[in-house]
Amino acid sequence: MIIRPTTEADLERVVAFTVDEPVGWIDADRYTDELRQSMYRPEWTWVAEEGDRIVARALWWGQSTSAHPIALDCLHVDSTVTDRSALAGRLLSAGLRSFAEQGAAKLPLYNLTLRPGWRADPAVAAATAWRRAAAMDAGLTDEVERLRLEWRPEVGIPRPSGRLIFSEASDDEFLDMFRRIAEGSLDGETRRNVASRGPEATAREEMDFYLGCPGKREWWRLAYTAEGEAAGLAIPSATPYHRNVGYLGVVPEFRGLGYVDDVLAEITRVQAESGADLITATTDTGNAPMAAAFARAGYQVSEIRMIYSVPVS
Repeated sequence: MIIRPTTEADLERVVAFTVDEPVGWIDADRYTDELRQSMYRPEWTWVAEEGDRIVARALWWGQSTSAHPIALDCLHVDSTVTDRSALAGRLLSAGLRSFAEQGAAKLPLYNLTLRPGWRADPAVAAATAWRRAAAMDAGLTDEVERLRLEWRPEVGIPRPSGRLIFSEASDDEFLDMFRRIAEGSLDGETRRNVASRGPEATAREEMDFYLGCPGKREWWRLAYTAEGEAAGLAIPSATPYHRNVGYLGVVPEFRGLGYVDDVLAEITRVQAESGADLITATTDTGNAPMAAAFARAGYQVSEIRMIYSVPVS
């Protein structure tokens, strides 16, 4: 068995390798299209070969400007392999080790896409189980379940309540707001980062991430009460595919007053009025208040994402 990154010469065999299980996967058209955009790359695509036959494949993804991959989008092992999780674990470990040796400061997570209610479907549950075991074997032991949500125009554009005033602000003001919102956050990744690195480093990392997204910095707004007190922030953003709810939050002293609805409405309104016919968002299943706010705003759960990553030390 040979485990290795691919080359351009492998393209035909890579795209011919299809997934026959009911989990999210990347088809040939999307792979080749994003390969041209450098979001998939031969050196980020790893395979396991038995003779001249590919029996396992891992597709890591990054932004066009990324020096290293950000996430594993698709993992599959042929059903003829006796221990699929063991081979998948070896494949993931080899890829992650290579990325680390190439200088990746943060190893890519594994993003497994599933449909809502997946646990009730034995076929989906089985497909998830061996992939989860592989992720754990490869050291991606931090597990988070996230909702992917969608807003569409037929829901209606929310009207301002008038309770908050939104305005532009400096980078320093936004950085301070990121720091304040990180305190007591229910978001799983934010909590882990604060615990390991503290609120200042967490705030800087969050801000740098959104500055690097396809959304524009001029979309960002701080939220103030009528009395002029800073209450939160609203960051409409974008992925390479859709407009999205980038980041929103309310500072601890103003939580529990319903301001999250106003901030989410502002982001939704900005995106909708700019012509977006689809706005996507994500939140942890453990962040019940945020999930409830999305539901009140008309966002529908479109899929579930199980995310596996290296624990923050």
